[in-house]
Amino acid sequence: MSTRQEKREWELADRLHSAAIHLLRRLRIQDLASGIGPAKLSALSVLVFSGRPLTLAELAAAEQVKNPTMSRLIAAMEHDRLVRIAPAKTDARSILITPTQRGKALLLAGKKRRVESLAKALNACAEPDLDSLERSAELLNEVIRRI
Repeated sequence: MSTRQEKREWELADRLHSAAIHLLRRLRIQDLASGIGPAKLSALSVLVFSGRPLTLAELAAAEQVKNPTMSRLIAAMEHDRLVRIAPAKTDARSILITPTQRGKALLLAGKKRRVESLAKALNACAEPDLDSLERSAELLNEVIRRI
């Protein structure tokens, strides 16, 4: 580290990274109630929040896996009636993947459980702490946009 500022930024980044991981791990416990694994939930989340059908390649890239891995995952999700697969109109070799209503409902119910769990924990915070966390969340979103 060449400057005091850089050292401070590094240490803060390290603390934020650790806090984010611990928060997600604790909230992920709520996902057990969904009855499907984390890989399916993650892919389903990408599909639901993309707001449009995705190709297998787009979904694999978003999830940082290879196409054959995503193909197996999508086949299992189709079997579970979480997604619908249709041929792409512009490319006969490509497919479009869309979440079903069942898939959307399952994902949104999981999000609700996680948010409720976090809100319950925030209930113990004093008003000034909630104000501070609210501003911190805004700042984090600004930082995330720069990554």
